[in-house]
Amino acid sequence: MAMELPFIPLLAVVIAGGLGYVLDARVHTSPLFTIVLGLLGFVAGIREILRRLSKEEKRNGGK
Repeated sequence: MAMELPFIPLLAVVIAGGLGYVLDARVHTSPLFTIVLGLLGFVAGIREILRRLSKEEKRNGGK
């Protein structure tokens, strides 16, 4: 689990930022969607890490 945790926010930012880049290219809004979706991807990645750590802690009984 420790090996996959650093990649979660990285992949979330890359995927969301990539989607934002594609939207920016189609709508001609420069970096607006890239920045907004990149930040949302970062927040989602951090939330996913916290969720996984919480689930692991409950499974181990808080040890």
